Amino acid sequence: MDTLRNMKIFVEVAEAGSFTAAAQQLDTTTGYISRSVSELEAHLRTRLLNRTTRRIALTEAGERYLQRCLAILDSVSEAELEASDAHARPAGTLRVHSMSSIGQNYVVPAVAAFQERYPAVTVDLTLSQNVPDLLEEGYDVALRSTSRPLPDSNYISHHLGTVHGVLCASPAYLELHGCPQSVEDLANHTCLQVSIPVFPSDRWTLIGPDGEREFLLPNTRFRVNLPDAMATALHEGMGIGALPTLTVRSAVRNSTLVRVLPQYHLQALNIYLVYASRQYLDAKIKAWVEFLKEWVADALREDELAMVGAIRVNDPDAS
Repeated sequence: MDTLRNMKIFVEVAEAGSFTAAAQQLDTTTGYISRSVSELEAHLRTRLLNRTTRRIALTEAGERYLQRCLAILDSVSEAELEASDAHARPAGTLRVHSMSSIGQNYVVPAVAAFQERYPAVTVDLTLSQNVPDLLEEGYDVALRSTSRPLPDSNYISHHLGTVHGVLCASPAYLELHGCPQSVEDLANHTCLQVSIPVFPSDRWTLIGPDGEREFLLPNTRFRVNLPDAMATALHEGMGIGALPTLTVRSAVRNSTLVRVLPQYHLQALNIYLVYASRQYLDAKIKAWVEFLKEWVADALREDELAMVGAIRVNDPDAS
């Protein structure tokens, strides 16, 4: 039995004063209306209406039940309105997960711009190197970086853009130890390791004018699992390290870090936006997805161009 449907019919009958009038209001037959009310009474095992050939009247139980039905149906209407509004107006809490470097360098600035446009949205951002289960952990959207295409899944994904890994060191380190002029020269330097999923922990695959070169990392005295911590180690002059351009773009532009072997870069890192479903997408999620597709893609292109400019400034041999 569809209890909610029968409650609506009962209310219509009580307010209209007859089965015939209720049937006309609901565009159905009198028999259907009568059967629905009888079904509801059988379910409740209570008579709700006294019927005569001329009129109907609520029983005492029917009067009480009518008031309850009105309150319940008002709550249902309010819930439906609130739910449908969620598909029309961005509002509420948006839960976002991002890899640390992407989050600090792109997502946080994007949130500031997004909330200017949609002030009714609160953003709960989690930064970590782990890849979460969106549904199990309750995230609406995640940003991921990978050197390979995302595996097939039930999630929807958008490719936002590409960044590359680069080798960097501080000016102080290079002044003290010299600047490598070839991939082979790296063997004479302290090479720091960052242990993140997008970079192999034991080698650097360098791509340059002479093709792809592989450099096996020697044992190092320092290894860390966060790109931003690696950037700090490089600023401290601890050695040469590989990081995504998005992590070091400001430092390279400001010359507090210098590209090492700037004619080479490491493998490309693809940045993806991932969410659960296109169907009946909440307005705040839809707005965030569309906003990031444009905002992050533009920021990535600008930063890649800025890095090229920074290489030319810092590398006297670059043309």
